[in-house]
Amino acid sequence: MTFPNRLVSCVLTLILSAPVLAQSQFPSQQIPSIPDASQGPGRRQSTADRTMDDLIKDNERKLNKKRQQDLKRDTDKLLDLATELKKYVDKSNENVLSLDVLRKCEEIEKLAKSVKDKMKGPQ
Repeated sequence: MTFPNRLVSCVLTLILSAPVLAQSQFPSQQIPSIPDASQGPGRRQSTADRTMDDLIKDNERKLNKKRQQDLKRDTDKLLDLATELKKYVDKSNENVLSLDVLRKCEEIEKLAKSVKDKMKGPQ
């Protein structure tokens, strides 16, 4: 083999082996893959995931319905207590403050706080 032929074969060998050498020098570097849009956070992957999501939503609906019923019951009771308090206050005069009035006020205060907390919802 002549010198130019050797030179050409060496250059070709280097060119063809360059990608292999580059990969072997830096094996820990990996090219990051582009995420698949079909597997984003808005996509469901299986029927098990859909079933779990449906169960969670159904449970949330039931809890909200129960919370609404409790709020209705408590506000009805608040109205009754406030009406009773008004009756007690109307019966009393400026010199007499009944213990029943104080008890009703405390009961109303506790119930009002409970209603307020329920209206805020789960936290």
